[in-house]
Amino acid sequence: MSNTSAPASVEASALSWEFAALTDPGRVRANNEDTIAFDASLGLVLLADGMGGYNGGEVASGMAIALLQASFGRWLAHAGPHAHPKAIRRALQAGTDEANAAILEAGIANVQLQGMGTTLVLATFGHQRVIVGHIGDSRCYRLRGEKLELLTRDHSLLQEQLDAGAITPEQAVQSPHRNLVTRALGIERHVELEMHEHTVQPGDLFLLCSDGLSEMVSDAQLFTLLLQDNALPEKATLLVAAANENGGRDNISVVLARAGGVGVPEIPA
Repeated sequence: MSNTSAPASVEASALSWEFAALTDPGRVRANNEDTIAFDASLGLVLLADGMGGYNGGEVASGMAIALLQASFGRWLAHAGPHAHPKAIRRALQAGTDEANAAILEAGIANVQLQGMGTTLVLATFGHQRVIVGHIGDSRCYRLRGEKLELLTRDHSLLQEQLDAGAITPEQAVQSPHRNLVTRALGIERHVELEMHEHTVQPGDLFLLCSDGLSEMVSDAQLFTLLLQDNALPEKATLLVAAANENGGRDNISVVLARAGGVGVPEIPA
């Protein structure tokens, strides 16, 4: 189990931010194909859930995060926290294109990595807003007050069936197609990073996670755990523990970001 947190809130424009992250292989799989990262100084959070034979999934997710941290992270550090949202979107898509091409080419060059790919969910916290991007079925939630909202929409066969009315939400829980994604990084020559911008209020809590959490823990249970009055690293630990207690059938990864007050960031004792 790997657990990291930012010991101090970091000022992202007018809001201060606190981050915590945790990843765990779960109870069934021997290796962990999830990769997570956050850069508190940039307000950047990244999470990838790899797929593929041998160690392909682990390679794909690791490449995606490393390349995006290097390319987009460098751009963001240069552009600063007041970068225009349109410029951020362009830079994110450019970084995604670069990572997609690298993963695809690595799969072609190495037969053991052929067909590897990864989902991706990321967020960049800037001037009183957050831009969330995703590919596949890794998710981003926001807890505001006493309302938990899913900010991403899965790129999956199951979601398409739900949208078409072919199955009911109750049937979806038992569907054999739950893990079939319709969009992934490293599979095709071009992939679009779906991006949306959201306003931020002090107290907002964002959760980025792999489907190892969202498949094992219901939205109702997520809401209960996120609403508890405890530190972010403890919240992350409780979330992963809940997924494992409910079966832990997949790797579990969470990254949490909480908006503090406006002005000078608070430094915890």
